[in-house]
Amino acid sequence: MTTERIGPPAVAGEREMLRGFLDYHRATLAMKTEGLRDEDLRLLSMPPSTLSLLGLVRHMAEVERAWFRRVINGEDIPLVWSPEGDFQAAYDARTAIAAEAFAAWHTEVDHARRIEREAESLDVTAYAPRWEEDVSLRMVMLHLIHEYARHNGHADLLREGIDGTVGA
Repeated sequence: MTTERIGPPAVAGEREMLRGFLDYHRATLAMKTEGLRDEDLRLLSMPPSTLSLLGLVRHMAEVERAWFRRVINGEDIPLVWSPEGDFQAAYDARTAIAAEAFAAWHTEVDHARRIEREAESLDVTAYAPRWEEDVSLRMVMLHLIHEYARHNGHADLLREGIDGTVGA
């Protein structure tokens, strides 16, 4: 399956622009993981670090879940791989199954898109316990763009180390 990555709009309203950049970065992570076997996705970056492409997918599923479902939507649900709230735990994918991680990530992205679409505006706020303050949907979307951009840089290096694929 080939991921279709659509560039963010050059001219658009704020919400459409944020949505476009967030989806662009989500698609970038998908592209960086395409065509790899579970073993490749679990390869560690540089031991003793447990960072891997599959760990990044799991981590981003947690981040999507935490910010959109737990904070903005106020859902009382646990994290999937980080029960103590330690987001580093999701990175350890040494025994993970790729299909499960990707299914969780896609589920969380679908929930995030629905929550964002249903929100009255970017000014909707909710309390973020980890930050001990209220945050807006605008801030959450910007934070997710930041998270994906940062981790897509890691994904680019990890993918190059696996099979030499670079760019995009």
